Amino acid sequence: MYNKILVPIDITEKSLAHLVMAHIQYLAEYEKAHIHFLAIIPTVPFYTTMGFGFAEKADSEQENVTKQLAEIIKEFNIPNDKYSAQVLMGTPRDEILRVAEEISADLIVIGSRRPGMSTYFLGSTASMVIQNSKISVLTVR
Repeated sequence: MYNKILVPIDITEKSLAHLVMAHIQYLAEYEKAHIHFLAIIPTVPFYTTMGFGFAEKADSEQENVTKQLAEIIKEFNIPNDKYSAQVLMGTPRDEILRVAEEISADLIVIGSRRPGMSTYFLGSTASMVIQNSKISVLTVR
């Protein structure tokens, strides 16, 4: 049913990765799906327009996030040939939706916290992905 599954991972919220772990392990094994893990480094428009050594800092941040993502992926216990991983800079919602289309994903699996007042007014990445996705989104709480 699912061939390619996109799994956005927020490395600052490892508990959300643990929420989706059982679902991804099941889908990788029983659905024979390829899992595409994605971590996004949010960009800060102020720093990009002002300079301030943003490029040098971005390179080191990319390496740091790539290492952290690799450590999280190890916990999923998925064979190396069953997944791919990618780290990008940008707006999380936009990058998740763009990558889902780029890889022709059949499903997005994303962890989400219980909504509170802050997410009611500001929205969360998960809710924005759900509202704007052209494909099914499995939200795990």
